Amino acid sequence: MYDLAIIGAGPVGLFATTFGNLHNLKVVTFEALDTVGGQVQMLFPNKNIKDVPAFSTIKGKQLIKNLKSDISNSIVANTKIQSIERKEDYFLLNETYQAKTILLTSGLGAFHPKKLPSKFDNPRVHYFMTDSQKYKGKTVAILGGGDSALDWALELANANCNVSLIHRRNEFRGLESTLEKLRSLKNVKILTPYLPQDINLQDNLLQLQLRSVGNSETQNIEIDNIFVAYGYKSDTHLLRKWQLDLDSEGVVVDTTMATNIPGIYAAGDCVSYPGRVPMIALGFGEAQVAISNIMAKLFPEKKITLHSTSI
Repeated sequence: MYDLAIIGAGPVGLFATTFGNLHNLKVVTFEALDTVGGQVQMLFPNKNIKDVPAFSTIKGKQLIKNLKSDISNSIVANTKIQSIERKEDYFLLNETYQAKTILLTSGLGAFHPKKLPSKFDNPRVHYFMTDSQKYKGKTVAILGGGDSALDWALELANANCNVSLIHRRNEFRGLESTLEKLRSLKNVKILTPYLPQDINLQDNLLQLQLRSVGNSETQNIEIDNIFVAYGYKSDTHLLRKWQLDLDSEGVVVDTTMATNIPGIYAAGDCVSYPGRVPMIALGFGEAQVAISNIMAKLFPEKKITLHSTSI
């Protein structure tokens, strides 16, 4: 019997695990993938993150390494929670694990990349980019206009790749500072507004045909690899199956991070409330709020030290 089951081992889930252990809760944390770290580890491990307190800058993979450094024997990886059944005074997860309370830190849920049409299926078309050095010196195309596309383009450019950044609009959604840096690099070409039209393999190179948005103009570029950063689709069907209240942004919570189901809380990018912004640091605070309230409900007679800086 666990005091707390945490579902999701991204940055917020890892911090919540440590914070729960700090307060002597018996915690188990589940991660659907075979590795922890969520989107930070999978999508931008080499990105310099600049909005985490106490670090002027920190790479994504170092942040995850730091967050999991004090955790031992609490994480059950490669385990997707398919069922949650409410018993009299606890929850039964996957018909196996018993927990008095649950904290959802699943981010956007099981995320899947938005893919190109099947005619673009090719081993050299990638939807993740975790190690830019594998492509050192190659000629590559990046499809997309958000932060992931810009970050990947910069990483690959720094790995001495020749990069074509291709977006369907003239305006980009990613950070302007990253875009300005890319514009200053001689090994980066920015092609807008274009969409991929067709692909062929010839003389061991991909022939990517691009179509101009708004007219029939086309152009072809030769590349070694394509990276697609069109975003990700989240899977919320399990949240609905568990009868949690959802809106267009995520799981609806109150000021204690409690959901509509007593005993189930949520923190991080899976939650929704007015004014929320999707930032890792905010998720850390939400996890503290949730666990502090879980402590108060599980152990009402116990005086809780809310933070380690208490006098």
